Amino acid sequence: MADAEQCRKALEQLSRNLAKADGDVRKAAGLDRSLSCRITDLDLTFTGRLRGGSIEDLREAPGAPAAKADIRLTMSSDDLVDLVGGRLNFASAWAGGRVRLEAGFRDLLRLRTLL
Repeated sequence: MADAEQCRKALEQLSRNLAKADGDVRKAAGLDRSLSCRITDLDLTFTGRLRGGSIEDLREAPGAPAAKADIRLTMSSDDLVDLVGGRLNFASAWAGGRVRLEAGFRDLLRLRTLL
């Protein structure tokens, strides 16, 4: 099981990856939306803002998210680290129920290029 610091580092790496992206990925990451990432095995939630192709204002809090974010991810700590590290494919993890993604229909359409 990954710890909270490893999860934070993974989300920071995800932010750097998004900031370096181009084309359709850059366009999809260019949303301005609130974001939450619930880490089930640590009973921890990271929140921030997806803005301009990166994750800003990343914060960590115990338990479930205090407010409903526009884009909501739920997964285990190891799955987060493996997704960002390229060892786990998002589509197969989502299809297998290991990762949950919730967002509005329009956001899901834009985000599909990231997946």
